[in-house]
Amino acid sequence: MGIKRRTGTTKSPPILSHEFVIANHADIVSCVAMVFVLCLLFQATSPIASMFVAIQHNITDVFTSDVVQYTYGVKDVCIVFFYFLISIVMHAVIQEYLLDKVNRKLHLSKIKHSKFNESGQLLLFFIISIVWASEIIRRDGYLTSISKLWADYPHLEMTYLFKFYFIIQISYWLHAFPELYFQKVKRDEMAARITYATLYLIFFTAAYALK
Repeated sequence: MGIKRRTGTTKSPPILSHEFVIANHADIVSCVAMVFVLCLLFQATSPIASMFVAIQHNITDVFTSDVVQYTYGVKDVCIVFFYFLISIVMHAVIQEYLLDKVNRKLHLSKIKHSKFNESGQLLLFFIISIVWASEIIRRDGYLTSISKLWADYPHLEMTYLFKFYFIIQISYWLHAFPELYFQKVKRDEMAARITYATLYLIFFTAAYALK
């Protein structure tokens, strides 16, 4: 007697429904980001695409300086948007390939599962931020000459690494807001997450603009 196989169909959520967007948000966002990258390959669209992918507002004087210097400006909105998209994709990658695997081994409850995911994402980002900031401090010589922090203020010039650091920080804390929707965060947890994300965003945006 043959074994009867259980037959059943799992319906996919309707396209553009909340369930579809949440389940596929990383793929959707990565496709949008890929459009900007592909546009770099074509001469007609490359100037516009480069505004979203490459650091803008280069003010280097090639005759007097060997170090590439940047300042801030309106075009930074474009690159912040691009890395805002990248932050969403990286969040999903870390969640799926690292945190979810650890979660399955730990057998956490739903509440602890949410807290673990939040803490795991923040821990990884903070570690990267600390290492990155330490490298900026070392390269720019702030340890040996701390007076550079206030000498000749305001500082109109930024190195590539310095400016890119702030772009990533602003982009990351901006991405925390749509993640509330993508991660189906409960209402009672939203207030705390919105508060610290807003404070970090204000701090880094102000520090970037005021230098």
